Amino acid sequence: MHSKVVVLGGGPGGYAAAFMAADLGLETTIVEADTRLGGTCLLRGCIPSKALLHVAKVISEARELTHDWGVQLDKVGVKIDALRARKEKVISTLTGGLKQLAKQRNVRVIHAKGVFENSTSLRLEGGDPTTYTEPRLTFDHCILATGSTPTKIPAFDLPTDRVMDSTGALELKDIPDSLLVVGGGYIGLEMGSVYAELGTKVSVVELTDGLLPGADRDLVKPLHNHLSKRFANIYLNTKVAGLKDLKNAIEVTFEDEKGKRTEQFSRVLVSVGRKPNSVGFGLEKTKVKVNQRGFVEIDKQQRTADPNIFAIGDVAGEPMLAHKASHEGKVAVEVIHGEPAQFDAKAIPAVVFTDPEIAWAGLTESQAQKEGRKVEIAKYPWAASGKAQALGRTEGVTKLIVDPETERILGVGIAGPSAGDMIAEAVLAIEMGCDVHDLSQSIHAHPTLSETLAFAAEAHLGFATEIYRPRKG
Repeated sequence: MHSKVVVLGGGPGGYAAAFMAADLGLETTIVEADTRLGGTCLLRGCIPSKALLHVAKVISEARELTHDWGVQLDKVGVKIDALRARKEKVISTLTGGLKQLAKQRNVRVIHAKGVFENSTSLRLEGGDPTTYTEPRLTFDHCILATGSTPTKIPAFDLPTDRVMDSTGALELKDIPDSLLVVGGGYIGLEMGSVYAELGTKVSVVELTDGLLPGADRDLVKPLHNHLSKRFANIYLNTKVAGLKDLKNAIEVTFEDEKGKRTEQFSRVLVSVGRKPNSVGFGLEKTKVKVNQRGFVEIDKQQRTADPNIFAIGDVAGEPMLAHKASHEGKVAVEVIHGEPAQFDAKAIPAVVFTDPEIAWAGLTESQAQKEGRKVEIAKYPWAASGKAQALGRTEGVTKLIVDPETERILGVGIAGPSAGDMIAEAVLAIEMGCDVHDLSQSIHAHPTLSETLAFAAEAHLGFATEIYRPRKG
């Protein structure tokens, strides 16, 4: 078998690349080991977690209505089987849609593991033999989109399902009495939020001095304050020194400045990051170069050191985000098609879908400090927002990073409900080279949360209506 373009991996980057290649008239094949398209994001990550986070949000809002607004609601109960079934229905609907889209575009889909024999051929292993007629697939160009998997710590890899990774947590086998989340990153906090709203006593332990290491502290503060009310404990500057299986619980040994102590939890979620899937695919039989962290080395056109092979998504470097993978996939296809495309995004949005949500794009304040760049910071507190007051969500903040000379917007950070949706305007502003005047003079609907972007620009200029903050100088 031969194909002009082969995409190894059927995740959001892989199927986006394959569909675009087909749209451009290129004979295209997807090789995916799973029985369904969608990759980690759709099958075991972004989509199922957001479906469960939606349920958690509804439960949280129902509680707030009862407590703050005097709305009498029946006691919330959770039918775990129905919840699990609904999550699976969301996944099956989307994977079914991808299967149909591939068929409409005449994209061949092979369900097997693809291993490089050399720079122009793959050996097909296992999977569904009915989806391929020969064990060898040759190609003119291959786009490597093999994604990533949860990082495992050998000492924590106990032979029990009471110790879970993110995939296990999403299976929702039960609603445990207690859960320890090891790692204060976005995956752990999102899943911890889900279980907390379902009734689990959740604790989180983080080795550093703050949740979401690397994220803007002004954005993390509202989230930390909220989670401190919903979680049983947040342990910072604390190490997990060991796990012990007690059969009916997991005994965890903590170590901090005060010494060692132990606690027991019904389940433990180990969420300490992800690693690229670059081993086991025969890359050593090609000219592709892999760095010490396991990422495939690429240039701005997604080209690897092998002229026949491109790489996109998690395997091609951070940030490990589905939308970055999709964009890279389209760049790779355009290059294969002969167009002068390259990945030159000024802003890749990042979103943490906790409550409140956190989102940012472009330059952050901490990055500016690290690089020694002079910037100006403008903040708009949501306590001054009419919509935030109406929602009872005044803890939020909208923050701009501005170039002091050109007044161009270099970065934006938002903490609060719907921050993930609002950050799109910020991305467009950064990509278009907008300055604070452009943002402040664009009429935003009132009352909305999105108008806080314009209000933050007005605050920078010194004429914000809802707050008094005259510009210095």
